[in-house]
Amino acid sequence: MLYFRLAWRNIWRNKRRTLITTFSIVLAVVLSSVTRSMQIGSYDQMIENVAGKLTGYIQLHQDGYWEKPTLNRSFASSDTLIQHIEQTEGVETVVPRIQSYMLAAGRDKSRAALVMGIDIEKEKALSNPHKNLIEGSYFQSNSQRGVLISEGLASYLSISVGDTLVLLGQGYHGVSAAEGLPVTGIAEYGVPDLNRALAFVPLQTAQYMYGATGRLTAASVIVDNPRSVGEITQRIRAQTSGDYEVMPWQELMPELVQAIEADNSGGVIMLLVLYMVVGFGIIGTILMMTAERKFELGVMVAIGTKRIRVALMLIIELIYLALLGALTGIVLSIPVIYYFHLNPIRFSGDVAHIMQEFGMEPVMPFSTDPVILLNQAAVVLGICAVISLYPILHAYRINPIKAIQT
Repeated sequence: MLYFRLAWRNIWRNKRRTLITTFSIVLAVVLSSVTRSMQIGSYDQMIENVAGKLTGYIQLHQDGYWEKPTLNRSFASSDTLIQHIEQTEGVETVVPRIQSYMLAAGRDKSRAALVMGIDIEKEKALSNPHKNLIEGSYFQSNSQRGVLISEGLASYLSISVGDTLVLLGQGYHGVSAAEGLPVTGIAEYGVPDLNRALAFVPLQTAQYMYGATGRLTAASVIVDNPRSVGEITQRIRAQTSGDYEVMPWQELMPELVQAIEADNSGGVIMLLVLYMVVGFGIIGTILMMTAERKFELGVMVAIGTKRIRVALMLIIELIYLALLGALTGIVLSIPVIYYFHLNPIRFSGDVAHIMQEFGMEPVMPFSTDPVILLNQAAVVLGICAVISLYPILHAYRINPIKAIQT
């Protein structure tokens, strides 16, 4: 306890130096925490825009479907299978779908569209079509004859609620799939790819249209914790036969993974530069601490204080500075991060347009994951652990006679 008290008193003997060093650490922790929170929040938003609103965090298909996604590789829907997956630890619900691309035609124009047969209740847990409605109404049953289309598709085809949308395509095992369905509603999506060519049809109506009664092309799995997708995927694979392929969102969207990794690398480089500045600041403080107190340290060694204890005292002083700066930085970072988590930055103009072109909503949310803050404190302590080698060497090399004479 004596060395802890001595170290605490020593760092406040020169208050200006201590405050400057602490401020540099605080600034680094705040900047790195806020920046990292913004990055992780953006990645979570990107994943949510795609996995959380379209594909699901995990998908189950017939084996070989993802390599060649056709209705011929659909699988027979089974309540037992769905319930079995829903009972898996970490699974919130399973959303059944049958989908294929078809030609969607209005009066004068046509466009290829992704026509998705959905369970009208379970789909609310994934793409939320009922919440994105800007005109019309949502479906009443899974057997209702109707179609809900995206705003971009409706605008291109010049059709509105009450008009008939003609769908032409190929169904299960080559049967002709053709239907004229009344437009019951129009939904707007922030992601351009979804908003341009998406149509929802009640599940049973879509299965009948495709000639695939009782069949599904995919079962999208909604999980309680997106960060546990890997573990949940393994559990589902262990409980299903080899006739099915169970794929997490990382396998479904490798391009998104690569984009996140590339951006993350740039962020890590920026953090490294920031911590290099902090490291040099701490090194400067340690150099001044040892140089200015050469006489003091020499006297301690001369009167019989063991060199290891001198080094220990200097290390404790360094730890005090690191903890003081890191903890203060964390405390100051929390309200900033929490404010922008509740009030994410929203972009407009050209920036918003560019983000939408890349399939992202024009918002910049912040993540409140506590691991982000703990990592910054750990980095500061790691830097101090490396720098602590200098006072150890200095304590063992000091010559008490020369130190006292200076």
